Amino acid sequence: MVRLYTDQLHIGYGDRLIVQDLSIRIPDKSITAIIGSNGCGKSTLLKAMTRIISHQSGSIILDGKRISKEPTKDLAKKIAILPQSPESSPGLSVGELVSYGRFPYQKGFGRLSKEDFNVINWAMEETGVLQFKHHSIDALSGGQKQRVWIAMALAQETDIIFLDEPTTYLDLAHQLEVLELLDRLNKERERTIVMVLHDLNQAARFADFIIALKAGKVVKAGTSEEVIRHDILREVFQIEAVIGRDPQTKKPMCLTYNLVKGEKQHVKKRSTYSIAPGTIS
Repeated sequence: MVRLYTDQLHIGYGDRLIVQDLSIRIPDKSITAIIGSNGCGKSTLLKAMTRIISHQSGSIILDGKRISKEPTKDLAKKIAILPQSPESSPGLSVGELVSYGRFPYQKGFGRLSKEDFNVINWAMEETGVLQFKHHSIDALSGGQKQRVWIAMALAQETDIIFLDEPTTYLDLAHQLEVLELLDRLNKERERTIVMVLHDLNQAARFADFIIALKAGKVVKAGTSEEVIRHDILREVFQIEAVIGRDPQTKKPMCLTYNLVKGEKQHVKKRSTYSIAPGTIS
């Protein structure tokens, strides 16, 4: 089943087109990972699909309706977004931040109801941060902070959660902690998860569906078996990858890689230019 899809989508900033003629379908109640090199349009696509930015042409359809026509609060009851490197106001407590997820449901003076508080506590319990309810966000570790942000997204009670590089700046243990939490939310709560990931092996391990982008276009979309392949990675990342099998999950795994022949010299040359006096890199 597909509730969310794009049709001939074009997204750009001014005269610069980032995403071109993009038609993708997001499987419902599954985990979708979007991969690709820096600047290929991954984050731009997420921002457009959550209406943080506008698209130039084409359409984004959710439940048979264009999201551009949906009232903001109605859309916020269906889609939650955790942006890249989110920041909160200094001194804000965990409970206060998670409560922001209830904004779409607030009426009148915006006071939280008993039901709101029940949902907030449930979201914190689900993500394992209820014990930090009265603690300052500033006092938490990176992994704990990320779980609090996910709790805020959960408090919105949306069926679809978008995350832009949720493991960035986290150590290996905290990366795994966050991804296992998202995996559990998908399997136990049937949340549709759409996330941008840089780590190919994490994408292969946790995603049911992978979309590989290059220069704003889809190179390949499908299962990890269909996407994590030598030829696809060569085209998307300009690397010669050695693909093996994860001994635990049996899914494809990038064991090692080299730059495509000639790419290394190109990178060195470009680096020399970027540090030349008077040059803006």
